[in-house]
Amino acid sequence: MKSVFSGILLGALFLILGSCATTKVVDQQVVLNHPEPLKISKTKLEALKPKVLIFTKTAGYRHGSIEKGVATIKELGLSNKFEVYQTDDSLQFNAANLKKYQLVVFLSTTGNVLGDEQQVAFENYIKNGGSYLGIHAATDTEYEWPWYGKLVGAYFLNHPKQQQATLDVINGDHAATQHLEGTWSHFDEWYNFKNINPSLNVLLKLDETSYEGGKNGDNHPIAWFHEFDGGRAFYTGLGHTDAAFDDANFRQHLLGGIEWCLKR
Repeated sequence: MKSVFSGILLGALFLILGSCATTKVVDQQVVLNHPEPLKISKTKLEALKPKVLIFTKTAGYRHGSIEKGVATIKELGLSNKFEVYQTDDSLQFNAANLKKYQLVVFLSTTGNVLGDEQQVAFENYIKNGGSYLGIHAATDTEYEWPWYGKLVGAYFLNHPKQQQATLDVINGDHAATQHLEGTWSHFDEWYNFKNINPSLNVLLKLDETSYEGGKNGDNHPIAWFHEFDGGRAFYTGLGHTDAAFDDANFRQHLLGGIEWCLKR
């Protein structure tokens, strides 16, 4: 009888120990399969955001809408997770500084705004995969720098009075135009161009029958993009007035161009 009772106790002990061992294994598996969430500091998260530099130097006419444009792009950055910095200082165009940015915006720059060394630094930035976005008077810039003329896509010739005009959407698949219908009626200052780069991918054309003073005929691009010399370039001729930057269609057009330049 004693030996039977001892056997029962040993059996029970074995079951308990076996159960504990099984529980321990399961507990270990739970720990392994459910690690702690990866914690990233706010500082590191900020560092992961693309950085955009807005260049606003003018050596000729200075548009009153520049400050409005800067504020608008900063607002777009806050709501679309990219950081925005602004400068009038051409000396920031050096290799060490430019490599911080995924995109450089020329916002209604005019005249000769970069020296020889700064031009070389910017060319190398684009050749190394950087992006450029020009707004409005960016085509009224650096006429004596042929490389820049090909990058921006054309040079400003002249313009008639500010007025309403119809824009034809040539490519509605791009992020800068996919929100638009087939045509878009907008009030702005409409540039005529010279030395238009034939390699451009045109997004919007002006319908010269819809306003007075057009000089490019049936081929009057007003917004375009292209791959150029290792980098990306986008240009929109809109943005002369403060009101343009409050227009929902223009803001989305601008954001789409920025997103394409940021390769997102």
